[in-house]
Amino acid sequence: MSIERTFAMVKPDGVRRGLVGDVVKRLESKGFRIVGMKLMQISRELAERHYGEHEGKPFYEGLVSFITSGPVVAMVVEGENAIAEWRKMMGATNPADAVPGTVRGDLALVIDENVVHGSDAPATAEREIQIFFERSELLP
Repeated sequence: MSIERTFAMVKPDGVRRGLVGDVVKRLESKGFRIVGMKLMQISRELAERHYGEHEGKPFYEGLVSFITSGPVVAMVVEGENAIAEWRKMMGATNPADAVPGTVRGDLALVIDENVVHGSDAPATAEREIQIFFERSELLP
């Protein structure tokens, strides 16, 4: 059994469309515990830190512009194999390829606005959690 923490986010399109409750319900129904959560507006500086590995790529500016276009809900989620399980629950990045039953398969409309984000590996989860949360903001 591997209890771990991951970073999850409802992106601006999901917040704008009122999907936060649905996403949280899916996480909690799966048995995950939300140990940190906040509604926030991401600054350009924070977005650049978050998407730093994509700097210089053709889609970088679009990522930064979109993630700063409206409020997001940032979360730290804890549970057994949380990273891989949340990735499965999100579905394929492109909603056209995401299977029904996944967040993106059920709720996302286009690849550029695909409702949610999740860390892809333990090192990424640790880095993203540190970018968005202070240790004091997380439940033990």
